[in-house]
Amino acid sequence: MSRAEMQALGWDACDVVLVTGDAYIDHPSFGMALVGRLLEAHGFRVGIISQPDWQSADPFRALGRPRLYFGITAGNMDSMVNRYTSDRKIRSDDAYTPGALPDKRPDRAVTVYAQRAREAFPGVNVVIGSIEASLRRIAHYDYWSDKVRRSVLPDSKADILLFGNAERALVALTQRLAAGEAIDAIRDLRGTAFMVRPDWRPEGWVEVASTAIDRPGRIDSHPDPYAMEPVAAATKPAADGAQPIRIMPLAERVASRRAAREHTVVRLPAYEQVKDDAVLYAHASRVFHLESNPGNARAMVQRHGEGPGARDVWLNPPPVPLETVEMDFVYGLPYARQPHPAYGGARIPAWDMIKFSINIMRGCFGGCTFCSITEHEGRIIQSRSEASILREIEEIRDKSPDFKGHISDLGGPTANMYRMACKDPEIEHSCRRLSCVYPGICENLGTDHGPLIQLYRKARAIPGVKRITIGSGLRYDLAVRSPEYVKELVTHHVSGLLKIAPEHSEDGPLSKMMKPGMGAYEAFRVLFEKYSKEAGKKQHLVPYFIAAHPGTTDEDMLNLALWLKENDFRLDQVQTFLPTPMALATTMYHTRKNPLKKVSAESEAVETVRTGKLRKLHKAFLRWHDPDNWPILREGLMRMGRADLIGNGPGCLVPRHQPASAATPAHAGSRRRVEQAAPNGRSAPARRGSAPARDHLAKPAGPRGARSPKR
Repeated sequence: MSRAEMQALGWDACDVVLVTGDAYIDHPSFGMALVGRLLEAHGFRVGIISQPDWQSADPFRALGRPRLYFGITAGNMDSMVNRYTSDRKIRSDDAYTPGALPDKRPDRAVTVYAQRAREAFPGVNVVIGSIEASLRRIAHYDYWSDKVRRSVLPDSKADILLFGNAERALVALTQRLAAGEAIDAIRDLRGTAFMVRPDWRPEGWVEVASTAIDRPGRIDSHPDPYAMEPVAAATKPAADGAQPIRIMPLAERVASRRAAREHTVVRLPAYEQVKDDAVLYAHASRVFHLESNPGNARAMVQRHGEGPGARDVWLNPPPVPLETVEMDFVYGLPYARQPHPAYGGARIPAWDMIKFSINIMRGCFGGCTFCSITEHEGRIIQSRSEASILREIEEIRDKSPDFKGHISDLGGPTANMYRMACKDPEIEHSCRRLSCVYPGICENLGTDHGPLIQLYRKARAIPGVKRITIGSGLRYDLAVRSPEYVKELVTHHVSGLLKIAPEHSEDGPLSKMMKPGMGAYEAFRVLFEKYSKEAGKKQHLVPYFIAAHPGTTDEDMLNLALWLKENDFRLDQVQTFLPTPMALATTMYHTRKNPLKKVSAESEAVETVRTGKLRKLHKAFLRWHDPDNWPILREGLMRMGRADLIGNGPGCLVPRHQPASAATPAHAGSRRRVEQAAPNGRSAPARRGSAPARDHLAKPAGPRGARSPKR
């Protein structure tokens, strides 16, 4: 991090200089540490510039000109999510900064840092990556400016963008640059995006328009080209005595189509088209997500600009998920597991939340539309080995002086998807479903919780480990398939409260979220309470909900408030939907169209709450018990024709008269008053490799742990 450290190592220059918007913490939960140690393990000299002052180029000259490239990242979170609330108000603190100080990173940090790096050393190679770059790799709706923005590539003027879990692409790119290859000649790495001339094509490739494979407006009897292939071979019945037509077996179809896909690029509508056309934007979003399976995804291209200056953003297919042995290697590197000494021991909230938790897997096949995990990590679960995880627990025990025996999490984006996968790799490679668990759990999905149960038992048997709690969010519709897992979890790994995320009670918004109905929640609640009682523990579920999600009406929020009142839930801090780049729910918010189906100008409009007053009303319904919310709730109920819910009777939601003081007693007399987010409404920090925490994904965070809780 300094010239003095370079001199102590005997370095005259760095091969790679990584720039991050976060404090530098040498722990695999933090992106710069993982990337830096990975490059170091392959023989490269890595410098890190942490939270530079972006007002000039001088801080970017601190370590000299890198021999190969600057690697630019905003940090573990998108900089706009990090700096602003869902109401577009600037935050008062930053969990990734020493002392939690705000304003240590700029808006759209990737673009600003990349431009400053170029200013510091004209002609230097610039590589961008991380969650911010990954989720802005094509034209996208930007909530903070309320408009469709270009890909981050033309704005940052970077040479190449690495998206998703990019370890393979990162190492390959660095090795090829070290061997003397020009960065603008490296065009074949999966998980990369770059700018090219409109007429550029690899030899032998063909282009197909996205509107030819998923036509906007063609909501009719034509077969959906994105429907999953049939699983078994069959013979099509003959007509009029003709010879029967043999349908190619799945494996043969997959092989033949895979060969064609590998040399096909799908042209998305241009930026200039999608920025002004809601139907084309929704169509492009739908195609983008349906081309996300590494087993069958094709390259995509999108024009930016018009006339002689037009350029294409080219996206190669997403990276192939890491194998277990590769995951073990990445997480087994020699991390110091501490913040850099330059911070002098200053408190970094993100570090406090994550230091005794362990990431056991990546990815999520839930497909929740408000979540960005699939766009970043993919839906295929990547799991570490049991031995690797147990070694990390022992390392924490042996090398962390303040470890008292409590492991705060064994999880990832979801607590209970460890080692789950499709039962047949060929089906997995050919499938285009956006979720393996919606509208129901796929019959081809393996849901065995046995490996996770065994891991829990071995982990808590390690000498020196007194307690292991699970902080990541639980996918309860999977958990109910394994009562043994629920019993293991409830008996040994819950400390009074367990956070799960129904997100809503009503079918309308749940269908737009791609979340299960409340029946799954109730089934899990029954098991949870049964096993808590058997263990002699008084424990409670903490449900998470989202206000103002696309597809949610005022009546939906009222019904949810009545459900909360009936079940005596009094939530302290709640989450309003935050439209984050490229999420399907963000497309619904921006276009009022549903990209889960083919779209047209005549498609059914998705109910979308956009005004500040209505968003506040929806949020107030989640805190129906708070006197500060009673005025806006009274006004809303009157407008909705539900004045019958205003009064002092047991069936009323809010009282008729406002108390003299709006302050609520500390516990409001409720045995089930629960906290809904981290202190001060802050999102919890994200793990490296997973998408960021609740505000970025519009999902829960907080005490569960410092990774994204989903599912």
